[in-house]
Amino acid sequence: MSVRLHPHAQARLIERGATEAEVIATVESGTTFPAQFGRTGFRRNFSFNAEWQGKVYAMKKVEEIAAPEGEDWMIITVIVKFF
Repeated sequence: MSVRLHPHAQARLIERGATEAEVIATVESGTTFPAQFGRTGFRRNFSFNAEWQGKVYAMKKVEEIAAPEGEDWMIITVIVKFF
């Protein structure tokens, strides 16, 4: 299984504070949930303990929506929530 990033998802990584390694880890060991249009969502919490946009957060949740491509996944978008 491989994980590929759509250009939209790649742009959102930087903008929203996630890394490609976190996206891959989320697919490999995160929780799945059904998403629209036959897609699959993945989510996972990561320890953060750092500053993001002027505030310090202990955790961040990485969520992504992916489309299956055979045995692989195409990541369509990435959403990050800090808490």
